[in-house]
Amino acid sequence: MVGAPMRKPTLVAEILSVGTELLLGQITDTNATYISQAFAQIGIDVHFRVTVGDNLDRITRSIAAAMGRSDVVLITGGLGPTTDDLTRESVAAAVGCGLRMDEGAKAALVRFFAGRGRPMSDSNLKQALVPEAGDLLDNPLGTAPGIHACRDGKHIFAVPGVPHEMRAMVRDAVIPLLLELMPQRQVIRSRALHLIGVGESAMAAKVEDILVGQTNPTVAPLVGEGDVILRITAKAGSDEEAGGLIAETEARLRERIGEYVYAVGDEPIEAWLVHTLIARGLKVAAAESCTGGLISHRVTNISGSSQCFAGSVVSYSNEAKTSVLGIDEALMESHGAVSAEVAEAMAVRVRALFAADFGISATGIAGPTGATQDKPVGLAFTGLAAADGIETQRHVFTQDRSVNKQRTSQAALVMLRNRLVDLP
Repeated sequence: MVGAPMRKPTLVAEILSVGTELLLGQITDTNATYISQAFAQIGIDVHFRVTVGDNLDRITRSIAAAMGRSDVVLITGGLGPTTDDLTRESVAAAVGCGLRMDEGAKAALVRFFAGRGRPMSDSNLKQALVPEAGDLLDNPLGTAPGIHACRDGKHIFAVPGVPHEMRAMVRDAVIPLLLELMPQRQVIRSRALHLIGVGESAMAAKVEDILVGQTNPTVAPLVGEGDVILRITAKAGSDEEAGGLIAETEARLRERIGEYVYAVGDEPIEAWLVHTLIARGLKVAAAESCTGGLISHRVTNISGSSQCFAGSVVSYSNEAKTSVLGIDEALMESHGAVSAEVAEAMAVRVRALFAADFGISATGIAGPTGATQDKPVGLAFTGLAAADGIETQRHVFTQDRSVNKQRTSQAALVMLRNRLVDLP
C-alpha cells in the first residue's frame, strides 16, 4: 500500500465526479449516489460532492481542495484513452509527481485487444500510466485500471466513470482498502418517515426542538413527491446499536406527528398497498383522468400486484367517462368533469365494473392549459368507493403538469392506505 496508513475511527470523504457531460446535464450522476451509499454502509462520512469538467487545471485544483478538507478523495471518470480523459494527469499533479508506465497494465491491454481480435491504438497505452506516487487498481470489467495514491496521509482513489466498472472497483478494491484504515468500524443507517396531510413548515414547527437538538441520530426534513419525509440517520458500531438510536428518536417524533405518518422506510406506498391488499384478500380498481394511468402504473410496477389489482379505466375524455364508466352526462354538465361529484361517480362505477372491494379515482387539471376562473391548474379531486362508504378529497397542487400528475396519484393511493389502516 502506498503512503502512510491512516488510523481513524471515522473518515471524511469527498466524491469528485469528472466529466463535462455531467455539467451539461447530458447524463445523470448515478455514480456519486452509489459511492455515497457504499461509504455510508461502512461508516464513512461524505461531506462534499463536487462535479468538474474535463479540464486539467480545474480537476487538479479540485483534487487539491478536496485533500485539504477530507481524508479520502474518490474520483470517478476521466480514466479513458482520449485526450479529454485527464484524471490520471490531475492526480499526479495534485500529489506532486510524474507518471510512469506500468508494464503489467500495458501487457494486460495488449492481451485484452488481442483476445478480441481488435487493433490497439497508441492512445490506449495512456491507460497503463500511473502516478509515480501511486498504484493501479485492477479493473476486471474494462481496459481502464483505477488509481490509488497517497500524500500526507490523504488517500486518493480514481475509478472509471462507466457505472458497472465503477461499482465493481469500489466494491472489490476501494472498500477493502478503506476498511484496513478503519480499525473501529462504524455503520451509518437511516430510516425515513413519510408524512401526508401536513406541510413542511407546519411539520417542522411541531418538532423544531428535535430537529435542531439532535447530533446522533440526526433528523433531516425532505420534500417528496406529494409528501414530507423525515429521515433519521444514526452512526454506531453495529446495526443493532444504530437501530436502537433510530427507534428512540422515531418514538419522540411519533408523539408529536404520528397522525401524519403513512409509511416508513424507502418502500413506496404502492408496495405497502399491494402487500396489504394481498394479505387481506382484497382487490382494487382505478378510474383515472388527469393521471393518465399513473396510478395503475405505480401499482402494477409491484411484483404480485395481479393478485390484488382488478383493472383500470383511463377515462381521459368525457366520452370515455360516459361510454365506458357509464357516468351520467347530466352530472358532468352540472358539475364539470373536474369535480368531487364526478370523482365519486368514477370510483363507484369502476368498483362495480371490476367487482372490486375498492374503487379509486382521480380527475383534475394537470395543466398548463385547461384552467377556468373557478378551476385553476393543479386542481384535482380523488375518490374512494368501498362497501362501507364513499369519500372524495379536493386538492390544489402546482403549475407543473408532471408534478400534478404525480401528486394526484399519490393522494389517491394515500386515501386507499388510510382506509386500509382503519379496517378492523
